[in-house]
Amino acid sequence: MHQNAASLHATLETLYRNESRRVLATLIRLLGDFDLAEEALHEAFRAAMEQWPGAGVPANPRAWLVSAGRFKAIDGLRRQARFQTLETLGDSLEPVDAAEVWDGEHLEDDRLRLIFTCCHPALAADAQVALTLREVCDLTTEEIARAFLCPPSTVAQRIVRAKAKIREAHIPYEVPGRGELAERLEAVFRVVYLVFNEGYFASSGESLTRSQLSAEAIRLGRLLLELLPEPEAQGLLALMLLHEARRPARTSASGEPVLLEEQDRSLWDPALIAEGDELVLAALRSRRFGPYSLQAAIAAVHAEAPSAAATDWAQIVGLYDALLRLAPSPVVALNRAVALAMRDGPAAGLALVNALLAGGELDDYHLAHAARADLCRRLGRVDEARAAYQRALQLSQQGADRQFLERRLAELADG
Repeated sequence: MHQNAASLHATLETLYRNESRRVLATLIRLLGDFDLAEEALHEAFRAAMEQWPGAGVPANPRAWLVSAGRFKAIDGLRRQARFQTLETLGDSLEPVDAAEVWDGEHLEDDRLRLIFTCCHPALAADAQVALTLREVCDLTTEEIARAFLCPPSTVAQRIVRAKAKIREAHIPYEVPGRGELAERLEAVFRVVYLVFNEGYFASSGESLTRSQLSAEAIRLGRLLLELLPEPEAQGLLALMLLHEARRPARTSASGEPVLLEEQDRSLWDPALIAEGDELVLAALRSRRFGPYSLQAAIAAVHAEAPSAAATDWAQIVGLYDALLRLAPSPVVALNRAVALAMRDGPAAGLALVNALLAGGELDDYHLAHAARADLCRRLGRVDEARAAYQRALQLSQQGADRQFLERRLAELADG
């Protein structure tokens, strides 16, 4: 089918947004090299821009892009004489049926395989996460840096070193066998949850959420649970489902975030809540649960409450206490402080938040300053609230979140 230039451009943009990571993952499997596959991906889309206006969009554009990218890579290697022979790339460069590339009944999921490759234990833990977010989810270096609370140059170095390590150590592109699987899951869980978080509360851009990223993380979470039905895999999927259930109520008509206590709970998805509850109960009953299961339990308590006032805040604080013992972190401590403020009052919460900020680890975390601002606002400490909101605004790179913070500042100015 022929398309005009504007329509074709829109089609290619949609394909790149929705399918480029799938195409890349398969090209990495076929070509055996990250950088070569990335170059092949862009060559494939360039070829589509040149050929589709006359030939029309193929019936299976993903398979076409994989096939085009693969053969562009082979041609490029021959032209550049990068290798004396092509034998070094192995049998993966032999002709394949492009349609089989996307036959889910016969092939494992390439993105799941790619995640396990990126999370190989030979790589540093931070490099595992950074590489997976970059290659599997197409996050920019800047977005990953904000997720890690570190400079973009640091993330870029981690990614370069990780790719070099995979290449030099001949790390296999495969889902590990059952004997190795358990030890590899912790890094994979961390990656999947970071992907979900980027979709649930985007680190930058005008939209608060990126539903496609969250949906992809949930899909990967389901695959992981199918692959290894362990309690913590149940907990991770439960956590994502319970958060996802609240998505329809999380933004206002103007796109601003709506705080949990102000959300219309009738908009929460009861089917996702029911599935999440069942999973987290199964994980907790096993007594072999971990931090994701505890976080899911906290989300379940929120989901069961008909209102913020009716929430069992004592139970939530207790769960945060357990989570801090199991997996201590400044962000968990911040969330506990906010929950404590709901149980014991804003002054008690503010004392904890102030102590956390004094420690310096959360100084560049805009949500810590936003939490402090809200507690000061509730206590009538307007000048401190204003300063904290301004600091949060300086740090936030998220358009809808900035709108919310600006509105809070305007409300303070109006008394």
